[in-house]
Amino acid sequence: MNGLYALKPWYADRLSGVRGALARRRVSPDALTAAGVAAAAAASGALALLPSGWAAAPVALLLAARLACANLDGALARDTGRSTRRGALLNEAGDRAADLLVIAAFWAVAPGWLVALAACAATLPSWVSLAGAAAGAPRLNGGPAGKTERCLLAVVAAATGWYAPVLAVIAVGSAATALLRGVRLWRELGAADRAASAPYGATPPSAVPSAAATGGTR
Repeated sequence: MNGLYALKPWYADRLSGVRGALARRRVSPDALTAAGVAAAAAASGALALLPSGWAAAPVALLLAARLACANLDGALARDTGRSTRRGALLNEAGDRAADLLVIAAFWAVAPGWLVALAACAATLPSWVSLAGAAAGAPRLNGGPAGKTERCLLAVVAAATGWYAPVLAVIAVGSAATALLRGVRLWRELGAADRAASAPYGATPPSAVPSAAATGGTR
């Protein structure tokens, strides 16, 4: 279910030198979050205004920058001891804004109802993951149509002009991602509830999700 998210450790390792340089220059993690949103906005403009084919390279480069910023902001905050609750809020809001900005570009080239449907569906996986984390479960990420896959699909649309089919894939894939995450969280939270209500020592510790498994966010 992780999709391209499985490559995140490898990708983060590739960015370690950049992260170190940013830390030495005391760049703010919040500035990286803002830069990621700005890159998504620029990609949206390129997708909406440039002809298909011509739009592919700038959209790909700008969305790569958007994903790099999304990877770097939280990691930089943790590396430099600048993780804050307000930073975590900004990080989540920035991710949602970046997603919606890219999908908004399709208003110029695809039916409005399909754009609205894809935009709503694209938010569902994150809401499910955040609801699960609020209930004490590990934060879930990844595909089949997570953030990275949606960026890749936008590049496909920019390269081919298949705007409506790409939006349909985003809508269906995002809904499927949200459903898969919801099913997994339902099972994990149910196991945790059963473990909490069982007599002491009756349930092995492995049945209870670890709070540490959620991973830190800014």
